[in-house]
Amino acid sequence: QVQLVETGGGRAQPGGSLRLSCAASGFIISDFDMVWYRQPPGKAREVVASMLSAGFIEYEEPVKGRFILSKDITKNTMFLQMNNLKPEDTAIYYCSRPIGNKFGRGTQVIVAS
Repeated sequence: QVQLVETGGGRAQPGGSLRLSCAASGFIISDFDMVWYRQPPGKAREVVASMLSAGFIEYEEPVKGRFILSKDITKNTMFLQMNNLKPEDTAIYYCSRPIGNKFGRGTQVIVAS
């Protein structure tokens, strides 16, 4: 059974950092493209960063230079290191495996002083 569980959300001040984790089970993350999405309050879900199975990583413009996507294959877990956080980063963050349209339940990130 495919399962994705996000953790690591919370509250941070502007300029601060958080590290999100996405623990996968039921499949090997290295075999699939994986995507981090977020949904800001009152807005549609948007892509944050993508990691292709071939290893290529792509970041959306609002997070370039601030967020870092990585994975630990021994833990079958994907990470999103978020630095220099801004209030506009406030959202529920989801990890996803596009094939099969699999999403976790999300983790809330609030950036406020």
